[in-house]
Amino acid sequence: QVQLVESGGGLVQAGGSLRLSCGASGRTFRSYAMGWFRQAPGKEREFVAVINWGGATTSYADSVKGRFTISRVNAKNTVYLQMNSLTPEDTAVYYCAAASNFVEFAAAQGVDYWGQGTQVTVSS
Repeated sequence: QVQLVESGGGLVQAGGSLRLSCGASGRTFRSYAMGWFRQAPGKEREFVAVINWGGATTSYADSVKGRFTISRVNAKNTVYLQMNSLTPEDTAVYYCAAASNFVEFAAAQGVDYWGQGTQVTVSS
């Protein structure tokens, strides 16, 4: 069992930056691929980024490539999402997620555990 708690969301102006954190409980954290989804009002939840168990492999949605960076520190059971050059289109609730299969992570059905979400609002 893995419990995920996000933090770091908030209100930021367009062009600004935020760093989201996701703390995980459970000794099996390092065995999971970790990542982020987001859901904007009236839209479906979408994949944002994923990092494999060791941190050597990452994947990003096209909409965030070059602006967002995912990382993890297994010793701290924490995964991060550094978000730069934010735009109003990035406004959403951001969810941390864990999956036993890195390849299947981008499909929400492949996720084993979800966090409660943290709101990110980007003003124009």
